Amino acid sequence: MLFADVARVSREIARTSARTRKTELLAGFFRAALPEDAPIAIAYLAGRLPQGRLGIGWAALRDRADPAAEPTLTVRAVDAALTDIGQVSGQGAQAGRRALLQDLFGLATAPEQEYLLGLLTGEVRQGALDAAAVEGLAAATGARSADVRRAVMLAGALEPVARALLDRGPQALATFALEVGRPLLPMLAGSAKGVEDALVRLGPCAVEEKLDGIRVQVHRDGGRVRVFTRTLEEVTVRLPEVVAAAAALPAERFVLDGEVLALDPDGRPRPFQETAGRVGSRVDVATAAAALPVHPVFFDLLSVDGRDLLDLPYAERHASLAALVPAERRVRDLLVSDPGDERQVRAAEEFLAATLARGHEGVVVKGAASPYAAGRRGATWLKVKPVHTLDLVVLAAEWGHGRRTGRLSNLHLGARGDDGSFVMLGKTFKGLTDALLDWQTEHLLARAVGDDGHVVTVRPELVVEIAYDGVQTSPRYPAGLTLRFARVLRYRDDKTPDQADTVAAVRAARSGDAP
Repeated sequence: MLFADVARVSREIARTSARTRKTELLAGFFRAALPEDAPIAIAYLAGRLPQGRLGIGWAALRDRADPAAEPTLTVRAVDAALTDIGQVSGQGAQAGRRALLQDLFGLATAPEQEYLLGLLTGEVRQGALDAAAVEGLAAATGARSADVRRAVMLAGALEPVARALLDRGPQALATFALEVGRPLLPMLAGSAKGVEDALVRLGPCAVEEKLDGIRVQVHRDGGRVRVFTRTLEEVTVRLPEVVAAAAALPAERFVLDGEVLALDPDGRPRPFQETAGRVGSRVDVATAAAALPVHPVFFDLLSVDGRDLLDLPYAERHASLAALVPAERRVRDLLVSDPGDERQVRAAEEFLAATLARGHEGVVVKGAASPYAAGRRGATWLKVKPVHTLDLVVLAAEWGHGRRTGRLSNLHLGARGDDGSFVMLGKTFKGLTDALLDWQTEHLLARAVGDDGHVVTVRPELVVEIAYDGVQTSPRYPAGLTLRFARVLRYRDDKTPDQADTVAAVRAARSGDAP
């Protein structure tokens, strides 16, 4: 398959918001794909590189070879070239990667170069691509969509399922089953406006604490315990506390879903960044565990002693969980049998307030009849948490790539410092609609004071409202702080820069002292 075909389909998908049209495009794409091409092509369409990060900076991408006149690159040739680039190391690695990158760009046409640039900079964003790809793959092969979704869940990724389906047809789906020791995609939660909204939508349900930790999936098979993150990375050796907790449970084979988090002496969660740093640490695990122990807490049981529980209702899975895991290792929860009962609604609201007071993120409301729909952000688990916002000033913006070519995209955000200057806190391009991209490009260019071809520096005059999930320390930015999961809500034309939030307010938000 030509790389140009992937770039073309990606552009066509980006131009339509209609789910049915995306499915049609992907179905046609899969019908033309060879089984061995499909895994690579799917990753590219979703904006992923199979190799992960390649250590390529903007400097290596700024000056590119002249484009080829005709498309000749195949997806496997691009994949091989990127693998070679990722393997360059040692003295002169930067120059070596740049040379290989120039060779690759020299074989690409102008549209292919633009798409490749978007892949390398992380700006290919299709939105729910995997979900549409499941429907397209089903349509292309004659398989049932539900069967494809289940196989993807059990395989942990769409790519191996696509290859098997295109190679052997729908009967290949039967080979994908829950297997202790092989991670599966975790079930995700949608969002609700509030507790009452979630109760109305779900009916009988459970309200659980939403912990601000690292998602873990724990597999035990006899004496062997394996621990995986939400992205299915194995972290067993980094989390001896989790291994010990799983080994102490009274069953030989099981799969648990939960979180790990670090706690302070009062039992309150420490900042997420500390937990993430501990889980991410690859050296001197014993010292790290002694300095910052983490605590596993579980909320679901997917398999136990040979029984697959995925399709059972939440209430039954939770009963099996309670029989296996002691209360101190389970999340707190509240059962709501009648969402129309004002007393139960009030109790659920009070449960949320108490959870927040303990320092946690919010709650997840789970339908009592819901199966475990792994890998999907479904409508039967709904998260409720307060929305944090800041009014910040735009200091600069980066030129976009892919469908954002020619428009200013990634915003550099600043808060007011003590001396009246603006201090950069981070960047975001999330939340920007096409209309907002057009608007901000026009208004930021009108305030431009510099353009190096990548970043346009502007006069600090526009105030933008930013939603975020938390504040964490960061040595990359002058204030030593940055925002977690920052996203644009709207521009505040009713506010002037001197009314933007201060660095002190951001610091207070991190410590929990903000009003």
